[in-house]
Amino acid sequence: MKYGFLRAAAASPGLRVADVAYNTQEIIKSMREYAARNAQLLCLPEFCLTGYTCSDLFLQETLICGAEQGLAEILAASCGLNLVTVVGLPVRRSGKLYNCAAVVCDGKLLGLVPKTHLPNYSEFYEKRHFLPGPVQASPMELAGQQTLFGTNLLFACRQMPEFVLGVEICEDLWAPIPPSCTHALAGATVIANLSASDETVGKAAYRRDLVCGQSARLLCGYLYADAGHGESTTDMTFAAHDLIAENGTLLAEAGPFEDGRAVTELDLGRMVQERTRNTTFEPHTEGYTTVSFDLEPVEVPLTRKVSPTPFVPREDAARAERCELILRIQAEGLAKRMEHTHARCAVVGISGGLDSCLALLVAVRACHILGRDPRDIVAITMPCFGTSKRTRSNAEILCEALDVSFQEINITATVQSHFADIGQNPETYDVTFENCQARVRTLELMDYANKNGGFVIGTGDLSELALGWATYNGDHMSMYGVNAGVPKTLVRHIVRYVADTCGKETLSRVLLDILDTPVSPDLLPAAADGSFSQQTEKLVGPYELHDFYLYYVLRFGFGPKKIYHLALAAFAGRYEPEVLLAWLNNFYRRFFAQQFKRSCLPDGPKVGSVTLSPRADWRMPSDACNALWMRELDDLSSNPQK
Repeated sequence: MKYGFLRAAAASPGLRVADVAYNTQEIIKSMREYAARNAQLLCLPEFCLTGYTCSDLFLQETLICGAEQGLAEILAASCGLNLVTVVGLPVRRSGKLYNCAAVVCDGKLLGLVPKTHLPNYSEFYEKRHFLPGPVQASPMELAGQQTLFGTNLLFACRQMPEFVLGVEICEDLWAPIPPSCTHALAGATVIANLSASDETVGKAAYRRDLVCGQSARLLCGYLYADAGHGESTTDMTFAAHDLIAENGTLLAEAGPFEDGRAVTELDLGRMVQERTRNTTFEPHTEGYTTVSFDLEPVEVPLTRKVSPTPFVPREDAARAERCELILRIQAEGLAKRMEHTHARCAVVGISGGLDSCLALLVAVRACHILGRDPRDIVAITMPCFGTSKRTRSNAEILCEALDVSFQEINITATVQSHFADIGQNPETYDVTFENCQARVRTLELMDYANKNGGFVIGTGDLSELALGWATYNGDHMSMYGVNAGVPKTLVRHIVRYVADTCGKETLSRVLLDILDTPVSPDLLPAAADGSFSQQTEKLVGPYELHDFYLYYVLRFGFGPKKIYHLALAAFAGRYEPEVLLAWLNNFYRRFFAQQFKRSCLPDGPKVGSVTLSPRADWRMPSDACNALWMRELDDLSSNPQK
C-alpha cells in the first residue's frame, strides 16, 4: 500500500448450487490464499455463498439460514487476515429478500450493500424473489453482528485515505445510471462489482467495454468478479470472466472459461490526482454513510506492467495509428497557420537531426492539405564549427527526396564577426560559443522569412522544452512550433513510421540513417577521429528516462519518490537504481530552472495529454523554488529503499 498502490483481486472460486457449507469453505480458502499473496481487497461473485442459480430455493428457510451461518463462519475465518473481502449472499430483512454484498474485514461485518437494479427480462427473473435495496443506510443484525444495510455505504481505510470502497452488483453496472456513479462522486476510489453474468456470444467484449468505460468515467479502480464453474447450466452457462480496470485501462483479466483469477495493483494515488485536476468531477456526499476499517500497510512488489515508454503504445498497430494521428494533428495545425498568415513560404532550419526532420515531414503534409507545391517550403541548412558531414549530407538528401526548396547559408563568418563584436575568444568552447551559433541561425531564418513573405517553423520537441535544452531566443523561438507537444521518444517512432510507410526507397533510407545518428546540437568541432564531440544524452541524460519522468510529473503530479518507485519497476535490469536517481535529480533541477523559456513559447499544436504550453496545460512561475522536491530527492539518496 506504499505510494498509493493496493493489490486487489477478483476471483471466482468453484461452488455447488445451494451447498452453502462447501461454498463457505471455498470462500475461506480463497481469502487465505489471497491474503497470503498480500492482496488487501478480494471481490467474489454474486451469490457466491449459495450460487446464483438457486431459483425458488431462495424462498426456502433452510437456504437463507444456511447463508447466514456460512457468513458467520467467513467472519470468524477473516480474523487476523489483512484483507477486505466482498461476499455475495441472500439476506432477509423485515420479511423480504435482498441480493446483497457483505463487506468483511478482520472478523467484522462492515456493511451489507443490497442490489439496486434487478433484471427481470430474458433469462433473468430476480424480481420473483428479491426487492431493490433501500438507499439510506439503516442498522440491522446478521450473523451475530450489528451492521449497516443500504446501497449508499462507503468503506474507508484509516491507514490509506486513498482507499475508499463502493459496491454494486451485476445489473447495477448495466443500468443507465449505475449506483457506482454516485458512489464515486461521494468519494469511492474503488468499485467492487459482484456479478453473475451468463455467457453468450459477444457478451465478453461488451462486458469488458462496460468495466473499462465505467472506470474511465468515474476515475476509479473497478473490480468485476463473475460467477463461474459450479453454477447450474440448466438454461445458462457462466464463464468466470473476471476483470480489473483502472481509469479506462484493463489491468488484469481472467478470460471466459479460464482460471477465474484476476490480480493486480491499483494505483489509487493516480485516481486521486486525476480527480484533483478534473474540475467537472464534483464531490456530492449527501445521503452517504462511511464505515471506517483498518488494514496494516503492506509493501508489495508491483506485478502490474509499468511501461518504460508511457508516451509510446506497445502494440505495433496502436503505435502506427498514434504516429499517423499526431502527424495529422501537426500538419492540420500548420496548414491553418499558413493559410491564415497568407505565407508565401514556410522556412525550416534543417540540421540533419530528428527534430528538424519531423518538422519538415509535417510541413510537406501541410502543403498537401492546402494543395500547395512542397517547394513552397524552404529548408535551410546553416553549417558552422560543429556541423558534421553526415548530418549535412542527410539534410540535403532528405530535402531532395521530399522535393522541397533547399538552401545553404554558411554562418561561420557571421558568428566569427559576432564573436569579435562581443569580445568572445573563438578558442573558448563555452556556453557563449555554443549559443551564439544557435542565435545566429535563428536570426538568419527569421530575416529570410521576412524577406520572402514566409514564417519560421520551430523544430524543438516537448522533451527539450522540459529540460530547457534550447537556446533562449535561439532555437527556442519561431513563429509556430509544430513539435512542441511531441516527446523525443515519440519523435523517433514517428520518423520510423514514415520511413516504413512512405514507399520511397531514397526517403526511407535517409530517414533510417537520421534515426541512427546520435542526437547532437552540432555546436562544437568534431573530435579528432571525426566523431561527434557532443552527444545530447551524455550531457542531459537518456531521453527515455526524462520522458518517463516528464510523463508522471505533468500527467499525474506524482512526487519524486513515487516516480522513482515506478522507474525501478519500469527499467529493472536496464538501469541501476543510482543511475535512475541521478538523472531524476537532474530532471528536477533543469525542469525548475528552465521554466522561463517555457513561459514565452511560440504557438504550437497539442497532440497528447501532456504539454508545456503556457497558454494551455502548464502554468508555472518562472522563479518557483524546487526546495521541496529536492529535499525529497535528498531523502531518497540517503535511503533509496525508503
